[in-house]
Amino acid sequence: MNKLILVSNRLPMRVERDKRGLAIKSSVGGLATGLGSFHLSRAQERESLWVGWPGLTAENLTAQERGELRDRLLEERCYPVFLSQKELQDYYYGFCNKTLWPLFHYFPLYTSYEDRFWEAYRRANEAFLEAVAEVVEPGDKIWIHDYHLLLLPGLIRERFPEAAIGFFLHIPFPSSELFRLLPWREPLLEGLLGADLIGFHTYDYLRHFLVSVRRLLGYSQLSAGKLILSVGERVVKVDAFPMGIDYDHFARVAASPEVEEEVHKLRAQLGDRDRKIILSLDRLDYTKGLLQRLEAYDLFLERFPGYRGKVTLVLKAIASRTGIDHYQTMKGQLDELVGRVNGRHGTLDWMPVWYLYRFLPERELIALYRLADVALLTPLRDGMNLIAKEFLAARVDGSGVLILSEMAGAAKELPEALIVNPNNREEIAQAIKTALTMPLEEQRERNRMMQARLRRYNVVRWAEDFLEGLDAIKRMESELAARRLIPSARSSLIQDYLKAERRLLLLDYDGTL
Repeated sequence: MNKLILVSNRLPMRVERDKRGLAIKSSVGGLATGLGSFHLSRAQERESLWVGWPGLTAENLTAQERGELRDRLLEERCYPVFLSQKELQDYYYGFCNKTLWPLFHYFPLYTSYEDRFWEAYRRANEAFLEAVAEVVEPGDKIWIHDYHLLLLPGLIRERFPEAAIGFFLHIPFPSSELFRLLPWREPLLEGLLGADLIGFHTYDYLRHFLVSVRRLLGYSQLSAGKLILSVGERVVKVDAFPMGIDYDHFARVAASPEVEEEVHKLRAQLGDRDRKIILSLDRLDYTKGLLQRLEAYDLFLERFPGYRGKVTLVLKAIASRTGIDHYQTMKGQLDELVGRVNGRHGTLDWMPVWYLYRFLPERELIALYRLADVALLTPLRDGMNLIAKEFLAARVDGSGVLILSEMAGAAKELPEALIVNPNNREEIAQAIKTALTMPLEEQRERNRMMQARLRRYNVVRWAEDFLEGLDAIKRMESELAARRLIPSARSSLIQDYLKAERRLLLLDYDGTL
């Protein structure tokens, strides 16, 4: 039976060592949450296999443990890629998070251009190639995910020329003026073009990619308006697929008695039941605009002093890439700013900002979605922002207001939200005021439209659309190949033509010949 091979940097399962040995646990967040339900639905019939790093470096595992772990993960329809500590340091913390991540999110001053990072990135992609080669069979589809593996489509294409390869980028693709700053820009693009189908969250990202391909590699679209590139003897389709969530899961958990109980606990901790709750939830990352968001809330309390004591900002920051200097610096800045806002506006019985810097299990997370009157999500750049969609799915009574950055990919899908410029403190402060005074009827009408859209285009529909697109472009390639001369036939034809004394040329325009 043909299967789908999902490939990402991390597996949806993480491996940890405890007193009893190696323990396999489910991962939370990122692709594990986004694609996990789709993978599980297919894995039960052995139609899906997920390839990725399991969470422990090669040095921490004996050869016997690696073999045992491979067998145990296969029972979960996962297959491990083992990386050394040095590879992980330079590939993941280096090239992925000090080079690609800042540049693709429009932070060129944070970008590092180190050759050793690039070499580690190339070697890591080759390690993923070897893992895929161990499990791929004729007829399988390979779906590669995100910026960690930009070279992998090209590497697989070289090894398996007939493979069906899809690639999806979960972060923004930058403008060509930024992308061209990369010393390794051409091999990265060539690697991506090894895929048959390349997907992005929005048409803006897609357009930036096409411009870079045209300017740096000279490849152009087959015809105006068609998102198909002619790449040598192949065609490559590019398209936009805005990622959805498992809407029914979030709505079901949000309506459960366990979450209802958690909501009551949180409300008791926050005090006054009439106090309005604003939720800010993000990874601690300079791209998320947390400092600007907090400054805007500070301005709101200054501009509208009547809300002091009547509103609390629940600021939930999730630890991220703590080994990178920029993140450590930002953590200190955020701690200081929270203290300053609380010191300036707080009283003995009211704290303007309730700051949480810890992991939250899903039940508590969804309880926060339920508890909040307003979700304040203002990233400076964000590929999509699934948190905005999860918040809406959890609003089972239809109430609540979403304030969303225009720089998030989700803003294109959720125009009924209050859309703001994440750098405009005045605009965000006014949006908070608008959200807190919005009539319940208007809240429900706005949310009704967004919820219907998200329910209809959920993560399963998103994945199915992408895979149907991959099937379609492979059919097109097959049709083109049937009309294309193989190199040996072309060579023979040219020789016969040159030897001929009399020649007849038949020319046609619309494909009859």
